[in-house]
Amino acid sequence: MAAKFTKHYLQLQNLWDAEAKRRVKQGRHPLNFDSLYTVDSHQEHIQTIDYLAKRKKPAIMIAASGMCSGGRVINYLKRFLDEPTTDVLFVGYQAQGTLGRDIQKYGPRNGYVFIDGVKIEIKADVHTISGYSAHADQNNLINFIKRIRYQPEQVIIVHGDNEAKQALAEKLIKHCNKVTIGQ
Repeated sequence: MAAKFTKHYLQLQNLWDAEAKRRVKQGRHPLNFDSLYTVDSHQEHIQTIDYLAKRKKPAIMIAASGMCSGGRVINYLKRFLDEPTTDVLFVGYQAQGTLGRDIQKYGPRNGYVFIDGVKIEIKADVHTISGYSAHADQNNLINFIKRIRYQPEQVIIVHGDNEAKQALAEKLIKHCNKVTIGQ
């Protein structure tokens, strides 16, 4: 999906912000990665995992995770999480009750997780960088709602820890008719 988005994004250069346009003029195209290899199909994904496992050379795999709840990242984790030469880098927050949070919690303790019912020891080094999340914070979300021309009849909060969802709901109720906390 990210590869398809990038192709579409390239076609919309006239809509890029000033910073991106300035970088292009400076010869620093924001989407030019000479050694970037994108994987489009599931078969190609599995072949890539096998290739990387046999190659035994450094590689960086970027996989959107959704808190490691599904998708290709699961296959990477199943294959490489138990290798001490692996580093797993989380960029941002992992919610409670998710595989991502469990890896963050138990990885530094040389613990284990279950993936698809299989116990996998975490021998990889686990790191987290905060500040790069694509998610808006509470103030950004409230400002987003306040700036909508036609106020929504209902806002359903479905993402985040329970305490954070409740705090956001209490603040949003001042700007919306109905705020619901979903699961």
